Amino acid sequence: MKVSRERAAHNRDAVVEAASRLFRSHGVDGVSIGEIMQESGLTHGGFYKQFGSKEALAAEACARALERGAERWRGIIDAAAPGDEVKALTQDYLSARNRDAAETGCALVAVGTDSARKGGALATAFRGGMEGLADILTERTGDRSRALAHLSQMVGAMVLARAVGDPALSEEILEAARGALDAGPD
Repeated sequence: MKVSRERAAHNRDAVVEAASRLFRSHGVDGVSIGEIMQESGLTHGGFYKQFGSKEALAAEACARALERGAERWRGIIDAAAPGDEVKALTQDYLSARNRDAAETGCALVAVGTDSARKGGALATAFRGGMEGLADILTERTGDRSRALAHLSQMVGAMVLARAVGDPALSEEILEAARGALDAGPD
């Protein structure tokens, strides 16, 4: 039975969303196509007609997650008091919410090592999304080097906070990073 273009687009979107969550939570190699399709409520059969490969899906899911992250950042900036935009982003990013919800948290943290290992389309999508986030910070700081350093510190702190396996140390890492970044450059 043939599906309409609208239904096919909806199904594709469901697969990309499911993959985005699962890849951020378990890594690209930690999830099978079958698990993605099950999570999206679809059968395994139509996967290759829509995506061609797991790698193509990983790139699209990464790009989608990073686009959504950029949208979130813009919303935070819009809601922040003038002059407090970067601080508001930092506080939101270095939060327990972001740390504890890998499946909806920052794709830079969750997919970075996969991007480095796999290269190709995933690395291209990762780089594009990272550049977009860096551009948002650059617009606010007026200094690309400072923006890249700030982004790197936030991502690094989140990697450590998620990885230590000790809630008290994890919170200490986030608090230290928030304090250092809020203080600004020396």
